[in-house]
Amino acid sequence: MGQPTPARSTADWWRSGVIYQVYVRSFADGDGDGTGDLAGVRARLPYLAGLGVDALWFTPWYLSPMKDGGYDVADYRVIDPAFGTLAEAEKLIAEARELGIRTIVDIVPNHVSDRHPWFRAALAGGPERDLFHFRPGRGEHGELPPNDWTSEFGGPAWTRLPDGDWYLHLFAPEQPDLNWAHPAVRQEHEDILRFWFERGVAGVRIDSAALLAKDPGLPDFTEGRDPHPYVDRDELHDIYRSWRAVADEYGGIFVGEVWLPDTERFARYLRPDELHTAFNFSFMTCPWDADRLRASIDTTLAEHAPVGAPATWVLCNHDVTRTVTRYGRAGDTGFDFASKSFGVPSDLALGTRRARAAALLSLALPGAVYVYQGEELGLPEADIPLDRIEDPMHARSGGVDPGRDGCRVPLPWVADAVHAGFGGEPWLPQPAGWSAYAADRQAADPGSMLVLYREAIQVRAVLGNGALDWLPAGDGVLAFSRGDVIVVVNLSDAAVDLPAHTRVLLRSGSLDPDGRLPSDTAVWLRR
Repeated sequence: MGQPTPARSTADWWRSGVIYQVYVRSFADGDGDGTGDLAGVRARLPYLAGLGVDALWFTPWYLSPMKDGGYDVADYRVIDPAFGTLAEAEKLIAEARELGIRTIVDIVPNHVSDRHPWFRAALAGGPERDLFHFRPGRGEHGELPPNDWTSEFGGPAWTRLPDGDWYLHLFAPEQPDLNWAHPAVRQEHEDILRFWFERGVAGVRIDSAALLAKDPGLPDFTEGRDPHPYVDRDELHDIYRSWRAVADEYGGIFVGEVWLPDTERFARYLRPDELHTAFNFSFMTCPWDADRLRASIDTTLAEHAPVGAPATWVLCNHDVTRTVTRYGRAGDTGFDFASKSFGVPSDLALGTRRARAAALLSLALPGAVYVYQGEELGLPEADIPLDRIEDPMHARSGGVDPGRDGCRVPLPWVADAVHAGFGGEPWLPQPAGWSAYAADRQAADPGSMLVLYREAIQVRAVLGNGALDWLPAGDGVLAFSRGDVIVVVNLSDAAVDLPAHTRVLLRSGSLDPDGRLPSDTAVWLRR
């Protein structure tokens, strides 16, 4: 259907590419032990090539105690044995490239695992102590944390050691923050970048990219304090300029995880000598509302324009409630981690219709698109039994937040196979009926979510580099053109007439008997 996807060999592929996020532990199990691995990914490379993606972004696959899903890294140059070996990673990078698919790895520069050799040496009193943030406590006997900072996972951002000192961790206690004012920390990470670029990766995703630098005085946090003691500090830009010089040696690219409400400061990270792209969370966190989505799209394009960086679009990732469930909740008013609460009802039929329309919306926008594994299968958020939850967010919140495991359940591949073809008994339980979403079943169904994604990624080539121009539309309707293609997304409660066109290129659902576009449906039209 439509034009074939062009050869994916241009140097600026990242400006309009479709990047597929692989959470290795839950993608495919190649050795039958219940944990996804590199062998499983390699076996599924034909599937990914058939989907038409330009690159794979792998969440951390390094040696890790897995206290935070791999984001607690003990050694960046070693693949965790649960996933495979460095040699297998090199084969995967090469085999994917032969299929026209690039590889992006994940770097977590804010912190390491408490099992990292540096931190172990620091605990033993070595000079490595200067590579972290150790401080004496406050109070008469040092029994109070050095300041009032709180962890992103809840609770204090400090843990006290038997010797009386405290160390900083903006995330879990098993993830001590690095001291980025120390030159050895900077040198090590530049060496890590080179290590992976030399193994053929095309890019690096930077976790928590705005948190690395800390006010050296580690002052108490005061609402509205400027500059913030640990978010978006000016020192970061020198770090990323140094990183950019490394990436340019290899033709590599960066995508940063940058959560900032200030659009001007956000754009600073995308200047020509810093990061190539950054995740756009405004779009992902919008409710299913035409006005708010349009405002997010306009703001995103406007903030990227002055620095010449492409926008990125994403509906879901490994930290967020899956799109089908989120859009299926009545009265959705936007993204809220609290919306993950147990028992919140979701109309999955409604959520699926909206997720299909949202897929066509995101894939039609100018810039790069990220697809989280399982989104192309229309997977909903899974309810995880309390005794099977592994995400530290659950424990750190006192059980209030169920955590992120519900969007990390292992994928269903073969409907009639044991464990839906994932492999061994999955490390997280697959819900009853999970096999109904299996890739093999959807591949044979012209109306499935998988086929919709395949066709949309293929037809997306006809959009070219055309700019987005908004078209007149009624309340609750988004309509814009990109070159010779018109995109209409109906978020209103009633069917709407289509603008003049020569043919329908793609639609997320059937038109009504009068040829009108129903509610919660999107269409791509040729002028």
